[in-house]
Amino acid sequence: MSITFESINVGSELPALDVPPITRTTLALFAGASGDHNPIHIDLDFAREAGQEDVFAHGMLTMAYLGRLLTGWVPQRQLRSFNLRFLGITHLQDALSCTGTVIEKLEEGGEKLVRVEVASCDQQDNRKAVGEALIVFP
Repeated sequence: MSITFESINVGSELPALDVPPITRTTLALFAGASGDHNPIHIDLDFAREAGQEDVFAHGMLTMAYLGRLLTGWVPQRQLRSFNLRFLGITHLQDALSCTGTVIEKLEEGGEKLVRVEVASCDQQDNRKAVGEALIVFP
C-alpha cells in the first residue's frame, strides 16, 4: 500500500532505520562506491597524524543512511530536496539510528508537499546529523 498525502499527519514518524556498527570494511566500501578516498576515513596513520584517535565515517555516509530512510518510505522520484547539518563525528563501532518526523504539510504551486525532519543518533543517543527533506505527493 502506497502512502498518500491525505494519509499523512504532522507528527507522523517514518519507520526508523537502524544500521549496523560502522567498521573499517564499511568505510572502505563507501570510499570505493563514492569515490571519496580521503585518507582521514581509511588510513589510521594519517588519522593519527591529523590528531584523531582513529579513522571515522564520511559525513556523506551518514547522509546516505538518512537518504535510505527517506527512500524506504517513498520512492526516490518524490524527493524534492534534502539538506543536512553535521553535528558530530561518527566513529568506528557507532551504530546509527535514523529517524524522521513529518513537521509540515503544504500545497505550493499546485503540488502537495510534506516536510520531514530527519536525524541520526549513535547508540548513546548522541546526534550526529539533522536535516530536512521536502517530498512531493502525486
